[in-house]
Amino acid sequence: MISRIAISDISPAVFFGGEFLPVKAIPGERITISATIVIEGHEKLTAEVVLHGVGGKVISRSQMLENWPGSNRFEGEVLVPSEGDYFFIVEADSTSQYRTVMGSSEKYPIYADRERALVGSWYEFFPRSEGAVKNPDGTITSGTFKTALKRIPAIADMGFNVLYLPPIHPIGVSHRKGANNSLTTAPGDPGVPWAIGETAGGHDAINPELGTMEDFKNFVAVAKKNGIEVALDLALQTSPDHPWVQSHPEWFNKRADGTIAYAENPPKKYQDIYPLNFDDNYEGLRNEVLRIIRLWVSKGVEIFRVDNPHTKPVHFWQDLLAIVRAESPHVIFLAEAFTAPAMMHALGKAGFHQSYTYFTWRSSKAELTDYGRELSTHTSAFFRPNLWVNTPDINPFHLHGGNPAIFALRAVLAATLSPSWGMYAGYELYEHLPLKPDGEEYLDSEKYQFKIRDWDGAAKKGLTLAPFIKKLNEIRAANSALLRLRNLVFHYTESEAIIAYSKRDGDNLILVVVNLDPNYAQGTIIHWDTKALGIDGTSFIVKDLLDGSTFNWSPDTYVSLDPTRPVGKVAHICQVKI
Repeated sequence: MISRIAISDISPAVFFGGEFLPVKAIPGERITISATIVIEGHEKLTAEVVLHGVGGKVISRSQMLENWPGSNRFEGEVLVPSEGDYFFIVEADSTSQYRTVMGSSEKYPIYADRERALVGSWYEFFPRSEGAVKNPDGTITSGTFKTALKRIPAIADMGFNVLYLPPIHPIGVSHRKGANNSLTTAPGDPGVPWAIGETAGGHDAINPELGTMEDFKNFVAVAKKNGIEVALDLALQTSPDHPWVQSHPEWFNKRADGTIAYAENPPKKYQDIYPLNFDDNYEGLRNEVLRIIRLWVSKGVEIFRVDNPHTKPVHFWQDLLAIVRAESPHVIFLAEAFTAPAMMHALGKAGFHQSYTYFTWRSSKAELTDYGRELSTHTSAFFRPNLWVNTPDINPFHLHGGNPAIFALRAVLAATLSPSWGMYAGYELYEHLPLKPDGEEYLDSEKYQFKIRDWDGAAKKGLTLAPFIKKLNEIRAANSALLRLRNLVFHYTESEAIIAYSKRDGDNLILVVVNLDPNYAQGTIIHWDTKALGIDGTSFIVKDLLDGSTFNWSPDTYVSLDPTRPVGKVAHICQVKI
């Protein structure tokens, strides 16, 4: 029903499944609220956005201003104070010499998760490779949780606060894959961790080669002491040897001949993996997944990276995640969904806290600008991005040359464009060789075999990006502007090789300039939008947080960056002295 003062086109609002769902937020986050407000005649309108908490208690009232005269588009801001449920209402009034008219909108929900739902620096490694030993006969003895513990301090020193582990469960034997995705195995091949389940157990068990449940709990405790949360993979699929295959055959799809169909994601085939069927015993399967999640939460895990959620029903995730949120609101789910944008967005609306994105493939200035605006503005109410520079599955084409500068500049982009970013082990060592020139699989992929890395040797020889990664994460930790999503503003540059953008949170204003050309020096004039920056004057002082340099910049600033010099010269990350 339209009120006397018509209030419409309210943003942000998340409409899904026939209802308004909560806008995503975290404590301390500022959210811009906008609405179109009209009344008949020529009376002057005023408006406020009112934030309400539990029980409808008014938390704050903020004035809304018309974007420009005659537009009837008003904007205001709410500051979310703490975790939990909120809603906002837009209120408007019009006063003349003979009447006062008031109107208000419907309630629009907001839910504030804990900060890690938006903000994090993620690192991925395979525990079986950390501490693995090559034997005289050429076989390799697996690393364990105990040996992998030794890598945790180095990860913490680089500034990462989430350590994501691929599946840690028993690995199937049937159709086990060999090196480089071979259909035949050699003695000692460890198999793909995502082929879950064997006689030692399934999703609720530890791979015996990695240790025991007590070893895992100790691993989580040591990580926590180092300021790191452990994220586990939740991969809802099985090997042909998983206990479910015998105990719950109705959870699997059958071919006409009665055999179970293995997984496919064209052109890839996964002969060692069975997908699940959610149609024949939905409640039983959902309850089993809930049991598994509850088990790992009881062991200290509060973050799950969900493998291929887009291959499962969206309503299943909405159902499952709502139950988990009610029981354990601090548990966070990251969607590994490299699929159609509509599905990725649907998963965000269904309850996923974060998602992988297309950033890994966006490399040009136009691509990065368009995608950055989409993530920070158009979808930020329901879709939180986690920008990964690489994954075990994705060795991007732009890394194949192995130029250290491209590794550095991509890390800068990921770490500064989004509050959450991620890196798979080996990136800091410039690992780049592809299995095929026209493909994005790594040569000797760690998915199929052990990978023994000489971390200490690389550090002694200076053949590591780790110090630069550490600096990036230190800059992020010290600047709240970089830990927000909705504040990203791009600024015009006269070169397609240089991208410039800013982020501001209160008095913390950060300017980022990146040379997207890893091979040659590039220079250009940057036209800073001082109104968008919220600064006055013809010049302003900035400090480059990468190398400590100080510059006197103006609204039209010439900048040159040379990637052939030390890696710090691929970019400026500058704090403006306000």
